[in-house]
Amino acid sequence: MKTLRFVCLSLVLLATFSASAQSSGQYKEIDDYVKSLGRLDTLNMGTISQVLTKKFPETKDKVRAIFTWIALNITYDLKAGRNNDNSKSGSDIILKTRKASPAGYAGLFQDMCSVQKIRCLTVEGYTKYKPEDINDKPDEFNHTWAVVQLGQSPDTWFYVDPTWGSGYTDENMKKFTPAFNDAYFFADRIVFNYQHFPDNSAWQLGPGPKNIDAFFSQPVVKEAAYNMKLGKYTPSTGFLKVPLNKATTFILNVQPETNVDIVALEIGTDKKKKVKTMDHTFIGKTISFTNKFDVEDLYPVTILVNNKPVLSYMVEVSE
Repeated sequence: MKTLRFVCLSLVLLATFSASAQSSGQYKEIDDYVKSLGRLDTLNMGTISQVLTKKFPETKDKVRAIFTWIALNITYDLKAGRNNDNSKSGSDIILKTRKASPAGYAGLFQDMCSVQKIRCLTVEGYTKYKPEDINDKPDEFNHTWAVVQLGQSPDTWFYVDPTWGSGYTDENMKKFTPAFNDAYFFADRIVFNYQHFPDNSAWQLGPGPKNIDAFFSQPVVKEAAYNMKLGKYTPSTGFLKVPLNKATTFILNVQPETNVDIVALEIGTDKKKKVKTMDHTFIGKTISFTNKFDVEDLYPVTILVNNKPVLSYMVEVSE
C-alpha cells in the first residue's frame, strides 16, 4: 500500500495534456467569453457563477462556462498536495488564494453549479498516475471529481474533472503548469472509467471495472485515449509477465475514423528509455501489433499512437 497523495497529473503524464490544450469548436464561443472576463478577483462565488452563465440559456452551456473559468483561473495547491492536506477546500478560501486540491476544484465546481440550480455532486475515488501504481491500491482516496445531471434518465449524468482540466504538476509537486484540457468536460464514459474509480459504485456511469482490485489491475490509460475513443484493449491486465524474445500481441479498439500514422512502444525509464516503432495493422476499428521483448528485467512500457501515450503497462521479462 502507498500513502495517499493528492496530486494533479504528474510529469509522467505531461505529454498527454498538450493534445487537448485548445477549446473544442463546439464550445468556442463560450470559452472565448469566459476568457474575456478574466479572473473576476473582486467578486464572490455566487456572483461569479451568475456572471459566467447569464449569457447562456442552455444548462449544458452554463456548466461549460463554469468548468472553463475554474480550469483557467484556479491553480493546483502544491503545498496541500505535498502535505496530504485537504482542509482548505471551501469555495471562499479557494477564491481568495486561487489554489485548490482536487476536492477543492470539485467542490467549487459543485457550488457554482448549485447557484444555477444545476444538480452536481462531488465523487471521491481513485486513479492511477503511472505504471508503478498498477496493483498498488492507495490507503485512502487519491482523487475527487464531479458528476452533473442534465435530465431525469441515467444517461443524462455526465463526468467533469476540473482538476485534470486545469493542468499538471511535476513529479515532486514543486511546479504547476496550467494547461486547459477539455477532454475532462462531459468526458467519454468508457475512457473516464478506465482512469477513475468511485468509492460509491452508483457514480460509475456506464461500463467499467467491477471492483477496486479490478481497477488497479488494469493498465494506466492516458488522456490521448479520449481522442481515439479507446474501447477494449489487449492485454487487459496492466502487469505482464512475458517470456524473453517471445511475441506479445497488443490490440486497441478505437473509432474507425482515427488517423493512425505511427504506432510505437516506449520501453524503460530515464537513460534506459527507448522508443521502438511497431509494424502494425489498422483494420476497421482495430489496431494490432506484436513485440518481442529482448531485455530481461522489470520496466514500464507505454503504447504510443502518433507519438502520444495511450496505455502504460509494467512488464516483467524473464527466460
